Amino acid sequence: MTWNIPNSLTVLRLLAAPGVAVMFLYFHRPWADWFALALFVGAALTDWFDGYLARLWKQESKFGALMDPIADKAMVVIAIMVITGYNGMNPWLILPATVILFREVFVSGLREFMGAKSGLLKVTRLAKWKTTAQMLAIAVLFLGTGLEYLNGVAMQGMTPDQYVEAVIAGTADPIRACGSRDCASYANLAGIALLWLAALLTAVTGWEYFAKSLPYLRDVK
Repeated sequence: MTWNIPNSLTVLRLLAAPGVAVMFLYFHRPWADWFALALFVGAALTDWFDGYLARLWKQESKFGALMDPIADKAMVVIAIMVITGYNGMNPWLILPATVILFREVFVSGLREFMGAKSGLLKVTRLAKWKTTAQMLAIAVLFLGTGLEYLNGVAMQGMTPDQYVEAVIAGTADPIRACGSRDCASYANLAGIALLWLAALLTAVTGWEYFAKSLPYLRDVK
């Protein structure tokens, strides 16, 4: 392995994956939410920069090709685990999250089974869009969890409707109010919608990889 900048960024992204969960162990909320969001977004940006710089400087390597998708999957899996836990196991999150997690495990198993022929399952353009959609959805959902916690503190026993009325009346903190809905609701709705889009792309790419590997699976005795 050569310790060039692209490979170093990949390793940093891999290390950042468990760091997202660790934020909630060592910091109080909502700071944990903001630190996790900043760490996740920063790591997600390296996903674009390491590949771009490797191609620009002609530093593409087998190590980068191996570790880049592993780092992406680790980031997504750990972040989804944290988000579903802090969202009370919301069924609207559980279903797309299950699709994403199942596909990642399934495709990883296919690549391991195919061994030397796993190059047939190389990352496609649609798979890259899938990863982008996943990371964008997770970032928005982290924003939503942080705002939701702040809303809970601000409400102090009020119902959401009472809180909106209090904001309009000027007796509650208006910073997190976004019209008739609070900002947390907008962020959560947008994040869930993006996660469903990511799950759809994930399922499609998973099927594509399965179709490519099917001729080899038929030979299994």
